[in-house]
Amino acid sequence: QVQLVESGGGLVQAGTSLRLSCAASGGTFSGYTMGWFRRAPGKEREFVAAISWNGISTRYADSVKGRFTVSRDNAKTTGHLQMLSLKPEDTAVYYCAADGPWSATVPTLESQYEYWGQGTQVTVSS
Repeated sequence: QVQLVESGGGLVQAGTSLRLSCAASGGTFSGYTMGWFRRAPGKEREFVAAISWNGISTRYADSVKGRFTVSRDNAKTTGHLQMLSLKPEDTAVYYCAADGPWSATVPTLESQYEYWGQGTQVTVSS
């Protein structure tokens, strides 16, 4: 059983940056693909980014490509989502999720992730 806790959200102005963290416990974090999703007000939860268990492969939603970077530190059992040039449309609750262990793919579908954090609010003002 993997427990995930997100942190780092907040209220920021457009054009600035935030770094979200996802602390994992209770499982072999190094063996799990880690994904980030978000749910904006009134919308479905959507895929943002994901990184393979070994950190070699990453995937991004088109809307964040070039602005967001997903990373992980297996030694610290922590994942990160660096968000640059934030836009008001990035406002959402951000969730980290884990899939695995030892998955051969980097999934983008919500249904493919087994463990979820509670989410952290990111609000970008214009």
